[in-house]
Amino acid sequence: MTLSRRDLMKISVFAGAAVALPLERSVNALSASASRIAQSALPRPFTIPFSRPPVAVPVRSDATTDYYRMTMRPARMEFIPGLQTEVWGYDGVVPGPTIRARKGRKVVVRHINDLPLVHPTLGYTPWTSVHLHGQASLPQYDGYASDITNPGQFKDYHYPNWQNSRTLWYHDHGVHHTAENVAMGLAGMYQIVDDLELSLPLPKGEYDVPLIVGDRMFNSDGSLLIDRNDNSGVYGDVITVNGRPWPVMKVKRRKYRFRILNASPSRSYKWSLDSGQSMQVIATDAGLMPAPRSVTSFRHGVAERYEVVIDFSKYKAGRRVVLRNTSPKNNIDFVNVDKVMAFDVVGDSFDKTNNSVPAVLNPNHPAMLVKESDAVQTRRFDFVREHGQWTINGQTWDDVVRSGFTKVLADPQSGSTEIWELRNLSGGWHHPAHIHFIDFRVLSRNGAPPLPHENGGKDVVFLGENESVRLLINFEKGRGKYMIHCHNLVHEDHDMMGQFVIRDDAMPADEPLSSRAIWLPDGDL
Repeated sequence: MTLSRRDLMKISVFAGAAVALPLERSVNALSASASRIAQSALPRPFTIPFSRPPVAVPVRSDATTDYYRMTMRPARMEFIPGLQTEVWGYDGVVPGPTIRARKGRKVVVRHINDLPLVHPTLGYTPWTSVHLHGQASLPQYDGYASDITNPGQFKDYHYPNWQNSRTLWYHDHGVHHTAENVAMGLAGMYQIVDDLELSLPLPKGEYDVPLIVGDRMFNSDGSLLIDRNDNSGVYGDVITVNGRPWPVMKVKRRKYRFRILNASPSRSYKWSLDSGQSMQVIATDAGLMPAPRSVTSFRHGVAERYEVVIDFSKYKAGRRVVLRNTSPKNNIDFVNVDKVMAFDVVGDSFDKTNNSVPAVLNPNHPAMLVKESDAVQTRRFDFVREHGQWTINGQTWDDVVRSGFTKVLADPQSGSTEIWELRNLSGGWHHPAHIHFIDFRVLSRNGAPPLPHENGGKDVVFLGENESVRLLINFEKGRGKYMIHCHNLVHEDHDMMGQFVIRDDAMPADEPLSSRAIWLPDGDL
């Protein structure tokens, strides 16, 4: 990237505005207009081969740490046959390269913003803030929304990886533009592996498969059409898996482990197989469940991760099995969003090791061992739309900024346990609620036990229309300010996001804005 002095001065002004009082918003896209591409021009489901995201390679390693370097930059992809679409990807790849980390070994990622100074159609400056969703990061490396990196800047993010094995993901979290930046492609998977997971006979290697699901809409020229639908959400008419529209994957007659990430900006899903076969849910957001749960369908909100094992030995070679979506309430649906991808069963030989699901997975997950009787306080958080803005307990992120980043929704003590009740009682929409830094256990949903697939450690919980959940949270090892927000990214941007502080009276916490982005050229990593 070559920037003139005028360019640098211009985005320096934007940077100051974003940190002091972020008011710049995208120009609202027209509701699905005549520019939207015709349904007949979209690819037919199950005609494009399945692919996996590339695996990231460290630029160097030492005794304790692996170092990565990723550049957010434009690229072009062919989603629609014969048309090129501009996307923004980590290293120009959508989805971004998968980072695989080992528990106890640190990772540092240098994220470089090499995006255009202005979005080509929406007119905003694409500042970014990279959030590694599910990582217990220090506040200054957590992707705090107002800790922005402008075009021409970079920031080094430090990750301790002390948690148990789990599927995480990294994505943009830049204030007021998260939905657009993620819709453009700024998302990728991150996996932590530990000794327990490696010791289990679960499917591994070729049979451990990431499924990063998203939805997109396109203009007739192939460009992305990002419509916020009166700030209710961004919904697409093309379902993509690992960046491919409705792909088809060849599978052998054995068990496969699928790490399913809902990376859509707003859409929720309800998965099932057209054969009616059950799936074994083995892991949730925070890793392996105490025991697998067998389900024929389950609901999946934005940013949630569920890992399932599907046994294809039940089918003869030549059988096609379709992963379907029965859309939950409050999505905007289109033709073929009820289909996700297909599996074509083949008769090829396969490795018969690591081809089972134990009856016990991780009975000692810390989030699941916390006792309700340990809770010292109960707090309530209401997710409501008021006066055209999305709020939590009547507050927005702009309120946080105006307070000088001091205003908090809660102040739990480090090491304490609390019950948080999250409610969505105003109707008309759903909210996938995300709490940064911590894992929690779902105690109840609408007064009843949690759904079977929710019986594991979580960091996102689905709040459907007129639903409420009770969460049990231990704030062990926490210190400092972290965000809580709706992960419908349009709701987050407008402005359903607040913060809480984990207090430690014996030791001051690092501030989220204490480690800022640096102007290029960058030095050694």
